[in-house]
Amino acid sequence: MKKWHFALALGLLASMLGGGFASAHVTVLPKETTQGSYEKFAVRVPTEKDIPTVKVEVKFPLDSVSISRFEPKPGWKYELTKDANKITGVVWTATGEGLGATEFGEFYMQGKVADTATAITWKAYQTYKDGSVVEWVGADGSDKPASVTKVNAKPTGAGTDSHGHTTAPATPAADKAASEAPAASQTPLYLSIAGVVLGAAALIVSLMRRKA
Repeated sequence: MKKWHFALALGLLASMLGGGFASAHVTVLPKETTQGSYEKFAVRVPTEKDIPTVKVEVKFPLDSVSISRFEPKPGWKYELTKDANKITGVVWTATGEGLGATEFGEFYMQGKVADTATAITWKAYQTYKDGSVVEWVGADGSDKPASVTKVNAKPTGAGTDSHGHTTAPATPAADKAASEAPAASQTPLYLSIAGVVLGAAALIVSLMRRKA
């Protein structure tokens, strides 16, 4: 019975460890966004080997997203890949030791989600110090899946503000409520002014009585 319990415990431990390692892949956040929005994306890279990660490459699906800005990261430099002046990808390369065995890093970039996109599939390539490359380009459920960002449809009539945020669509009911809203009452202001005047008058009368 003890041997059976021991074997079961080992099996559970192996399953937990295996699940942890399998889930520790290159991902791009957020996991959901909206059509036509300007989004900040974070490429999260964990090191799964006993040697450092020294290079990370991400390719952009131009039919789904247009990336145009990149946040500098200490200890790393980046180079852009282009096609006809369009940015098709980015390569971050460590200028120091890179990401160690127990470390992860996040690389930030910003761009516009296509108006017709339904999903953004990010193909990533992780290079280790020994020159080995892990390609995160597979389908969902595979050993090395590409990260996918779900793109939600823009609400009908919604727009985009000056900061790139999706605005809520205007509705006839909302417009009517705004037009019929009563003007703010000025009564509290008048009462406050009257109170100040009466207080000042009472103070003056009191001073005059003391002098008399």
